[in-house]
Amino acid sequence: MSNTALCRLGSLVLSDFWFADGNIILISGHAAFKVHRGQLERHSEVFRDLFSIPQPPVQDLIEGCAWVELYDPPGDILCLLKALYDGLYFAKSNARNFPVIAAVLRLSTKYLIDHLRLRCLTHLTSDWPSTLEGWDAREKQAVDANGQYSPRDACPHPILIIQLAKEMDLSHLLPSAYYDLSRYGPRRIVSGAPVPVFTLPDHSTTPTTPPNSVSPDPALKSTLHLSRPDLHMVFLGREAGQRFLSSFIAAELTNRPISADCTNRQHDHGRACRESSYYVMLNVLRAVGGITHGRDADPLFTLMQAVEMLSRTDFTDGERRCGLKICGSCKADLSECAGRARKHVWTLIPEWFGLTSTDVLSPDFSEVLEKA
Repeated sequence: MSNTALCRLGSLVLSDFWFADGNIILISGHAAFKVHRGQLERHSEVFRDLFSIPQPPVQDLIEGCAWVELYDPPGDILCLLKALYDGLYFAKSNARNFPVIAAVLRLSTKYLIDHLRLRCLTHLTSDWPSTLEGWDAREKQAVDANGQYSPRDACPHPILIIQLAKEMDLSHLLPSAYYDLSRYGPRRIVSGAPVPVFTLPDHSTTPTTPPNSVSPDPALKSTLHLSRPDLHMVFLGREAGQRFLSSFIAAELTNRPISADCTNRQHDHGRACRESSYYVMLNVLRAVGGITHGRDADPLFTLMQAVEMLSRTDFTDGERRCGLKICGSCKADLSECAGRARKHVWTLIPEWFGLTSTDVLSPDFSEVLEKA
């Protein structure tokens, strides 16, 4: 090893990926990774082409190995190598997985590692779906065993997704991300999102004691804010959702007639069903007025909740617990009406946030992933 190479090695932090039988060293910033050339060539034609470039007969080696300098963040390189060597598997959606997914997506796209890129895209599309059915499944997963709705435990902050989608041209993730963000209060929307920062220790080490030296430190965070145009669009979308609910109340709930087959028709002209519809209307109004804590700008949830109210039995008449006294026919009629409205909301979301029709199209990765 030449003096130049020796000095270079002494200034580097050696990562967990420092294999005694490795035959290529990747250098990123102050981090070094001694890995296997064949592993990189097998999965990436970019690395394969890079390593095929003829080298001068005399060159500086580090521990007898050629070395290549990469201009990617060390933490991203670590995530990519872990995915290549150990696989990229997540048992369930978890917001803490996002930094790894984002890092692997960026580098698997750059270095043309298709199977990892497709796995990242499949995971992101599951958390940020382009169908109403997918959204409902995602929201169901965000409710814990105690019935507590905790979306930020299951999925990362939507501002992080908006940034990644724009950076990587993944426009199909934007409608659900914008909609998710619009459900925050205005102050929280403007406050931005914390971003985990990958850090390296200040000391160097030797090949015999590779530390956990390249890792995300959740305690050190920066804050990512939306651009002014994006903020404007989020607030416009939020207002559009509220206007939709107001229009729905006026058109479908105010003085709602009983159904044609109402079985309560003979009892004071279906009073029980009319009062039930009125009660549902009051609760939808509470959502529009911002009284419903935490879910006051979520038309999809509000309309679903309206349907669920029709089957609940935990109301009280002052003496005992009971359900709404709406008949089966009026219940089915109102449920169908709310269901149609939810489907309509989903089709309107791209328009609310100034997105084009192509932004709602989700690529089908499943078939390609099976071939990868």
